[in-house]
Amino acid sequence: MEDRIIAYGGQAVIEGVMMRGQKAFAIAMRAPDGSIATHTEKLANVYRSRITKIPFLRGVILLWDALGLGMKALTISANTQTGEDEKLEGPALYLTLGISLAIGIGLFFLLPAGLGGLAEHYLGWSPWLNNLAEGVLRLVFFIVYIWAISFTPDVKRLFMYHGAEHKTINAYEAGAELTPEVVAQYPIEHARCGTAFLLTVILFSILIFTALGPLPMLWRLLSRVLFLPILAGLALEYIRWTANHLNNPLVRLLIKPNLAMQHLTTRTPDASMLEVAIASFQSMRTAESEVAL
Repeated sequence: MEDRIIAYGGQAVIEGVMMRGQKAFAIAMRAPDGSIATHTEKLANVYRSRITKIPFLRGVILLWDALGLGMKALTISANTQTGEDEKLEGPALYLTLGISLAIGIGLFFLLPAGLGGLAEHYLGWSPWLNNLAEGVLRLVFFIVYIWAISFTPDVKRLFMYHGAEHKTINAYEAGAELTPEVVAQYPIEHARCGTAFLLTVILFSILIFTALGPLPMLWRLLSRVLFLPILAGLALEYIRWTANHLNNPLVRLLIKPNLAMQHLTTRTPDASMLEVAIASFQSMRTAESEVAL
């Protein structure tokens, strides 16, 4: 069961689902004619290197995984559904990743830190209280952002595919038959969700940045960027630990905020979406076995 717990992850893409194993990943998506198109690839060697076995350092790999593979999956899915031959790869892909990462860091880390620094300077708040307020503001920004984008039609469907991905993995881990009718009965929350990872990063940032105490504005902003790999490492180890101890009542209590947050990033999928998620999962497992040969 432990291999099942740590081996697989997923992500919703445009009208599709990406499933990642230990050696390969697969994307299944709806083609313009309504059929399910699939794409499989081996994971880069870094995912099978010793780095991924080093606690805390592997959190950085997961962060890059979420950005790199997610962007690649979105590009492949979009190209399949529009019929376009242009592909986002090489310098263009890294530029897009860099811009996306910069926007995320600026919105959720630097902006709250800057506002907190201004509050400390002009309102006379104590540095400790101010750092705590900054963290709470960061959490509010994150929740409000997710809530706001969930009302757009495209994101709403994306969240439905996210729900289909969770249900499929939950059904597999329970040893159930992977059919839309059976998978639909399984929970929409999952302990290893990427949403849980992001929320954990933000919650840990409240604790760590509050403990840093007073800092000049420049060092305050730099610390929010430089500590991101540390936060990612801590968050991944926490997610792994809780996922491996779900039978513990204390752990079930600790993960409640992460599970609750998933109600913002998932929606109940329809049968056609479950078909796509199942196809993605089965394609990934087939690709995993072929890589092992």
